[in-house]
Amino acid sequence: MNIEDARQTRDILRALPLFRHLDDAALAELGAELQWFALPGGSSLFEQGDASDALYVLKSGSVGAFRNDAHGNAQLVGVVAAGETVGEVGMIVDMPRNASIRALRDSELLRLSRHDFEKLVNHHPRSMLAMARLAVRRTSSQDENASMSAPRTFAVLRQNAGVDVHGFAEELVRMLGAFASCAMIDRKEGQGHLSSWFNELEARTRFVIYVADADDEWQALCVRQADCLLLLANADEDPGEWPAGACADASLALSRPRHLILVHPRQLIEGAALRWLQKTPGIRHHHVRDARDVRRIARLLTGRSLSLVLSGGGARGFTQIGIVRALREAGLEIDCVGGTSIGAIIGAGVALEWSDQEMFDNYRHSFVSSRPLGDYTLPLVALTRGRRVSRLLREQFGARDITDLAVPYFCCSSNLSSGQLDTHRQGPLWFWLRASCAIPGVIPPVCHHGEVYVDGAVINNLPTDVMHALQPGAMAAVDIGADDSLRTRIEEYATPPFWKLIFDFRRALRPGIFDILIRSGMVNAELASAERRRLVSLLLEPPVRDIGLLDWKAYERAVESGYQYAVRVIGTHRDSLHEQLPLRV
Repeated sequence: MNIEDARQTRDILRALPLFRHLDDAALAELGAELQWFALPGGSSLFEQGDASDALYVLKSGSVGAFRNDAHGNAQLVGVVAAGETVGEVGMIVDMPRNASIRALRDSELLRLSRHDFEKLVNHHPRSMLAMARLAVRRTSSQDENASMSAPRTFAVLRQNAGVDVHGFAEELVRMLGAFASCAMIDRKEGQGHLSSWFNELEARTRFVIYVADADDEWQALCVRQADCLLLLANADEDPGEWPAGACADASLALSRPRHLILVHPRQLIEGAALRWLQKTPGIRHHHVRDARDVRRIARLLTGRSLSLVLSGGGARGFTQIGIVRALREAGLEIDCVGGTSIGAIIGAGVALEWSDQEMFDNYRHSFVSSRPLGDYTLPLVALTRGRRVSRLLREQFGARDITDLAVPYFCCSSNLSSGQLDTHRQGPLWFWLRASCAIPGVIPPVCHHGEVYVDGAVINNLPTDVMHALQPGAMAAVDIGADDSLRTRIEEYATPPFWKLIFDFRRALRPGIFDILIRSGMVNAELASAERRRLVSLLLEPPVRDIGLLDWKAYERAVESGYQYAVRVIGTHRDSLHEQLPLRV
């Protein structure tokens, strides 16, 4: 290793949390023990379950961590960028590899064997104690992939000849430049350089945007250099396949994070996303109408976003309308939203970018003026027909697909056929909202393709774990169920005479059948909610005991209560929130 390589290696090691406690002599000793090697794109570094026999420092390029899903398919769960370590936790605590690591692009790594690591520990025991502590924190962390980073290099590819890749790339650079150093490399600036030039550029720049504006060798080079691929397309044109030709010498490209960027002419074209996703399945998509959307995409791509999760809770969920207003007034931009039951319905308004007044008026019309649970029936399946709820949801949200929403969105329902929580990210919005709020015994279930769906709160009333898996970054959550207790002032074990029931209900002594059914459908999901609450950066638990589960007439009071509560919480923790959450500037 020459002097320049030794200096560069020492600088990389000094910047790593794992080795920053070592002095110059120890860093030099460590650098001498490291073995350099190249890992071609698509190659495996190690597989899940392998023995942890070494740790690695990624000098250039990027690698991905993969785990098999329930069907045995490898899923990308994290990206490790240049200047970070790989596999240190398993070796320090002597555990098998918990994920498979593969090169997403041509990469250079430095390997430290177990023998050399133990020798280093023996020579510098006090300094290496910090490494052990770091490993313990990571293995005990709620986020197993806490050390995984967001992509740092992006290739902007064009699907349509008329799409403005340079204009989008320049706007993206401007947005990313607000976070850290950022550079844009197009054909004119990048062509003719060796790989070492690109590696040096990426080493000194936090984000690099490679602009591929033609199907040629330059596009292939952009793909080879990118951690993440962005396919830019005009939403109003006919959809096309993913340009696999650009990845001819890097089949691994389809394993990297891929995003479809649909450019709209001012107004969002409904149905466009679904058409394109049928051609490019398994890819995330974003809508772009103006600079505001590019700003949101920049945050989502780099893990600097704010996601919002809304829980179920009947009429008490209306407090979330006021909370959303308070978050917006505090300058917190919501980049991704999801929820279950009433939380899914309120979240849909956020994803549609309704104003505060539109949310207040639209939900008051649907849930107060229109009495959604007023179509009582003989309770063979449920106490109501469910037709009124379905009609109101169709009227409110129209025929749009979930993929048409400007802000990324999901809602959850409980699949009684499989016994699992289903997450809906495409399909008719009103239809899956109807499934998400199908309170067992109150609203009939949704039967679809041979399966039965009910309220998502039955299994998961606060799906922060779903959001956590979908989108890295800060998360705010509203937990209505945290203050949702069902109490009574009577002692009995059998139903009393009819006249006594009427008397008790008038005096509010006993819970009604609606209250019992709603609470019964949620109580099981609350067992795991404490675990899910720990995943959030900002947890909001508005006081709702004075609002009945079906007290639709308390609408205005619930909205105002949620707003005043959130204003107090945000005001009290303003300084700490400014450090944790991405505030609008």
